[in-house]
Amino acid sequence: MTTLIPWGPRFADPFALTEALFRRPAATRGTSWYAPTTDVVREGDDAVVRLELPGVDVAKDVTVEVESGRLTVRGERRDEKSGEGFRQSRYGSFSRTFTLPEHVADDAVSASYDAGVLTVRVAGAHASVETGARRVAIEGVSAPGATDESNDGEGHTA
Repeated sequence: MTTLIPWGPRFADPFALTEALFRRPAATRGTSWYAPTTDVVREGDDAVVRLELPGVDVAKDVTVEVESGRLTVRGERRDEKSGEGFRQSRYGSFSRTFTLPEHVADDAVSASYDAGVLTVRVAGAHASVETGARRVAIEGVSAPGATDESNDGEGHTA
């Protein structure tokens, strides 16, 4: 018995579909969003946030703000339409927000931009914090690891 595969209006040519898909404008495919690649790393006591922003005019289209214990990076990658063709680039607005540790002051945040990468440094984000608590000595009990100076080492007191 021979297996027949019908070819006709019921089965479309996959290559014709591909061409039609790529001819459609990007906005109709729902690609009007942009999410930059972001890394958050620890460097000593600092937290460093790196956002890849190639093709973004950082001076005009990006803001870095600190408010109410939150670091927010907002911006937009604008679509520079030039010619027809296949495009995989994403465009649109983006916003990334990070909660800062309570002990970090607003002026501990700095930002720089080089070679398509925005670097935001949060100084002291991983530093140990003095909570203001102090240990209270308990009378009659020596602290662990402490030696009693009045003891001669053999259990006799002077």
